[in-house]
Amino acid sequence: MHPQFLDRQALIAGWREGLLAQSVIGKTSGGYVNHPQLLRFRAAEEPLSAMGAFLMALVEEADARGYRFAREKILVPPTASPVLLDLTEGQLDYEWRHLMSKLEVRNPELALRFADASPLPHPLFRVVPGSVEHWERITR
Repeated sequence: MHPQFLDRQALIAGWREGLLAQSVIGKTSGGYVNHPQLLRFRAAEEPLSAMGAFLMALVEEADARGYRFAREKILVPPTASPVLLDLTEGQLDYEWRHLMSKLEVRNPELALRFADASPLPHPLFRVVPGSVEHWERITR
């Protein structure tokens, strides 16, 4: 999801989880190495660069809100023209609905503000046809 749609909690959680994912991507064993969401980044030609692009968009959103994320923690900052990763329409829709359900509880005012918005992907991703990813744990 594009970071502009994330509330404070989701933005901070995305940053922390992204940093954890960055440390796990180069490993072949240990905790979280088989986490399904990491498949996206491992499939990239340069996984750490892709992770850097993911994290940088979060840093830029944090900057715009007056937060200070430690951008020096990004191991491989993105290049001027990072490679885009595919994101299926179904996965984007699933992640949008998941975020909106969390916002309805955590931040109803923000959920209402986005009620008629169309989901936008994180800048690292390009939307392609397809359903929810096979690795996604579907929650209702």
